[in-house]
Amino acid sequence: MADMSGAASSLQGQRSDGSLALAGILSSDLSKRRVRQRRQMLAVQGASYSLGALVLLVYSYAGTVPTIIPASYFLGGLSLTGFFVVLSETHVNDRFQDHYLTIFQMGCNVALQLGFLLAAPEIGYTFLSVLFLIFGFGALRMTSRQAIAVWTLTTLGLALIFLLTDIPIAMPVSTPLERAAAMLAFVLTIGQCAFVGLYGSSMRKMLYNRSFELKAANKRIEELAELDELTGSFNRRCIMRILDDEIVRAHRSSTPCSVALIDLDWFKRINDAYGHPTGDEVLRTFAITVFANLRAADKFGRYGGEEFLLVLPDTSGEAAARILGRLRAIIADLDWSAFSPGMQVTISAGVATLRPGETPDLILARADSALYAAKARGRNRIASA
Repeated sequence: MADMSGAASSLQGQRSDGSLALAGILSSDLSKRRVRQRRQMLAVQGASYSLGALVLLVYSYAGTVPTIIPASYFLGGLSLTGFFVVLSETHVNDRFQDHYLTIFQMGCNVALQLGFLLAAPEIGYTFLSVLFLIFGFGALRMTSRQAIAVWTLTTLGLALIFLLTDIPIAMPVSTPLERAAAMLAFVLTIGQCAFVGLYGSSMRKMLYNRSFELKAANKRIEELAELDELTGSFNRRCIMRILDDEIVRAHRSSTPCSVALIDLDWFKRINDAYGHPTGDEVLRTFAITVFANLRAADKFGRYGGEEFLLVLPDTSGEAAARILGRLRAIIADLDWSAFSPGMQVTISAGVATLRPGETPDLILARADSALYAAKARGRNRIASA
């Protein structure tokens, strides 16, 4: 008993370590993917500030604003982007549920635009147009609560500028160069908005693909939850559910249904004489052999230990006995010496056919009694209830 407890504890520890290792791998992959996504977003943000600074440089060349405006805008935008790059690369973002820090990024970028609106109101429309881009990009990541918060703060900022000051907010187009700058500003904003749309489309496509992957993974999990890990046959819970369904169907359609409880003869001796790894291989080989000789409608599962349950829909008692007799002969004729010289493996089975109104427990009890009778008569035989 102590050895079995130690083995169980060891196995449990191995599974626990394996689960922790798998969780670590998944966590590492998720973290890398998040960092990659943040890098892409921040790279776009940095490029946007660079292009915006070029437009402001055209205005500076036209004499509309001093040179310090495009220079400050460029440095301010890149400094802000660099700040969030540092947070991302040091994994500070991963401490938050919203690892993009969307509301903080939007708040900082909106504040920067409003600051330059006050600093250079003569080209104020340029900074106001960027607000649409900020909200368009943020909308891909914001929750409804975040959207309300950022919209409220932005509204307050705009109200302070428009209602409590009298600074003229203009769109200068008096010279060809200013008109060219205005055109570039609009072209740039429209292009960035189009990029946001394409980015949103790629996100939807990615989510669509992920949903298919998730469905496939869930299907695989469901399959694994129904299978016995060692033999690949249905586990006890699943085969019992199948038995319940088949009995209901047989009663409803008045069709025959038979079951068989199959036991590997003297299996404990095999484990004691050749070791548990060899015993596991014997179970696997037995299950594979049964699978290879069943009909498509038949269902086969591990009932417990070395005992298996075979459900035979639309099968009379005589037909079931023939099927089990053939399986018994096939198992007995296999060359088991490949596992160990002189090894022989046989099976015994008890077969029962459904009676009118019979429940799963009753038919299993009759099959179990028949199996006991087969063992009592010397094993390596089939007995019918």
